[in-house]
Amino acid sequence: MSAVDTSSGAHDIRERFGFWRRSYAMVAKEFIQLRRDRVSFAMIVLIPVMQLLLFGFAINTTPRNLPSAVLLQEDSDLARSILKALENTSYFRFVHEVHDVDEFDNLLKSGKVLFGVEIPRGFERAVRRGDKPALLVAADATDPVAASAALGSLGTIVQTALQHDLYIGDPPLLPFEIRAHARYNPAAASRLNIVPGLVGTILTMTMLIFTALSVTREVERGTMESLLSMPIKPVEVMFGKIIPYVLVGFIQATLIIAIGVLLFGVPILGSLAMLAALSMLFITANLSIGYTFSTIAQNQLQAIQMSFMFFLPSILLSGFMFPFAGMPVWAQYLGEGLPLTHYLRIVRAIMLKGATVQNLQYDTIALATLMLFAMTIAVMRFRRTLD
Repeated sequence: MSAVDTSSGAHDIRERFGFWRRSYAMVAKEFIQLRRDRVSFAMIVLIPVMQLLLFGFAINTTPRNLPSAVLLQEDSDLARSILKALENTSYFRFVHEVHDVDEFDNLLKSGKVLFGVEIPRGFERAVRRGDKPALLVAADATDPVAASAALGSLGTIVQTALQHDLYIGDPPLLPFEIRAHARYNPAAASRLNIVPGLVGTILTMTMLIFTALSVTREVERGTMESLLSMPIKPVEVMFGKIIPYVLVGFIQATLIIAIGVLLFGVPILGSLAMLAALSMLFITANLSIGYTFSTIAQNQLQAIQMSFMFFLPSILLSGFMFPFAGMPVWAQYLGEGLPLTHYLRIVRAIMLKGATVQNLQYDTIALATLMLFAMTIAVMRFRRTLD
């Protein structure tokens, strides 16, 4: 074998070994980098765990124990038996007993209850005379999934439950009429529920990302040093970062709502000015949370990861995809800490129910509280130096 062939073979061997050595070095470098970037590593672990827990325990497509109100105009044994029978279906949970129709309507408009049952005066006497009186059931049908199963269970289960109170025949014949009224969305059109929810969902995603990148972008571009050298306070920096995007978010919300009204036929029954004002509050709350993420993250990748970490439970626990009232109590407590939960109630109540500010006091205060809380953390976390 010639010297040239030997040299060429040795060179090929060195190249093959060199390839694997360099590849191993890059693999080792990436593992070291991943170990140093603890936030990214945490996201890799936490996101699938969160998805598993939320889908496994919190999500329920057949909601039970839905909050309900009763307008009890007579306190009779039969009336109490009917209410107990309704609770035994596991769909209804009576949390309010009201005294007039206005209070009844306000609870439905505010979203505090999903169902209202009215038992009229003289109901038991009319039943025993064979007059077949009407039992009135009003349902908040803005979410057709939450309302349909409960309304479908009314007749047959109440028949069975009243066997010991009245003789209802064989086959069973209900001695009173059940009049179910699906309010706000009687046709059970899913678009009337989905389109208003998309306003909040899209705003959450975009507003979080806009401001989550604001501070980290300054650091990576090297402009933070100039910003820190200026006589400017952290709260002034925050307002300067947030206010331009408030306008952007408002334009975005206006566009989505206009498309929903013109293309999908979603009504706006309430005050347009109130919808605009509360949308601005919601936009500011999300921008404040995104800005808080930007003060915690060390780079833009971490900021985006934090945003998606927050966005995922917002989608699943807010009532956008699944009925909020059907989730377990612990999941509802988590959902109450998300701005999207309160805004979904607000936008659906204004657009579909014609709700007023009195009906939405709780959710308005909750949104303002979350916004102020996020702003406080952001100002406290803002770094005055690059260390």
